Amino acid sequence: MQDLRIDKLAETLLDHSCEIQPGENVLIDAYDLPEPQLVCRLVELTAERGATPFVNWKCNAILRSLFQTATETGMKLAGEFDMAQMKQMQAYIAIRGAANSSELSDVPSDKLDLYQQHWWKPVTDIRVNHSKWVVLRYPTPSMAQSAKMSTPAFEDFFFDVCTADYVQMEKNQEPLKQLMEQTDRVHITGPGTDLTFSIKDIPVIPCNGRRNIPDGEVFTAPVRDSVNGTITYNTSSLYQGTVFDGISFEFSEGKIVKADCRNEPDQLNVTLDSDAGARFIGEWSLGCNNLIRQPMLDTLFDEKIGGSMHLTPGQAYETADNGNRSRVHWDLVLIQTPEYGGGEIHFDGQLIRKDGRFLPDDLQPLNEGL
Repeated sequence: MQDLRIDKLAETLLDHSCEIQPGENVLIDAYDLPEPQLVCRLVELTAERGATPFVNWKCNAILRSLFQTATETGMKLAGEFDMAQMKQMQAYIAIRGAANSSELSDVPSDKLDLYQQHWWKPVTDIRVNHSKWVVLRYPTPSMAQSAKMSTPAFEDFFFDVCTADYVQMEKNQEPLKQLMEQTDRVHITGPGTDLTFSIKDIPVIPCNGRRNIPDGEVFTAPVRDSVNGTITYNTSSLYQGTVFDGISFEFSEGKIVKADCRNEPDQLNVTLDSDAGARFIGEWSLGCNNLIRQPMLDTLFDEKIGGSMHLTPGQAYETADNGNRSRVHWDLVLIQTPEYGGGEIHFDGQLIRKDGRFLPDDLQPLNEGL
């Protein structure tokens, strides 16, 4: 029996996120999905709209073997292959499941670096800057386990969050976008955090279902050399198969000069030494999806948590560009609601958000449900 929630999600991806038009080529990248129902509906509905669907069906266990045996020659050729395909696409939909979210945890860092440098980054640059694209997870028992929920309860949560009212979300985000565009200095405080930077003249991008599903954030980037102070993240992060806990950074003139965490400090610094841009910040964003209330070790969900923010080492988006370039883009999340220690955000000396709640009158819709 067809699950009507699948139809609604597919329609959201095609009509809201990617705004598919007749004659376009649409690439659907599927990773470790337990069943093909969503991909099948995307193929069928893409064709109904007069566009042409293409599908890559991928398996993380196979990718693990490819990465473990990676050579520079092989990764370059794989990157060239995927770049040639991506250049023919006007839209891209990635659906990422995971039977085991730690599948890549034992791949040597130098092998993953070959993949990042020669395959992932050049393909991603084309996809992000020259196509309409959206990325989402797919509900699996392993995701439900990370969220500490039963599989049926997590599926209900997943479809509610992923098919939110993105039109209303866009309206609610507009005053925050305008305020951030008028802001120069940002000051963030909280447990283990006292951080300042400028966002002057950097574009501000509201996110409401166009690029990520689920969505709910407004992002920009710090002026590259303006970040000073300290930050301590209170949300664990899964990056390239390794879970990092209690990450803290110290900044001087934009650069991370000291990095530590509770469990994998050496690996953390290896990642930050990937290239010259990895120790600088490429994105700063405020999370405002109040349907998501607690972390589940999945960045696409965690970075949207109502009352959160993320500050991202590495590559800046060209749409909100501070000039930083890196093959790393690592969204690290700090939740500032009272349950997670609270915190304050000031814009040019004015208190804008306290303990996760926005204070100005025109931002009150962003607090609904929090």
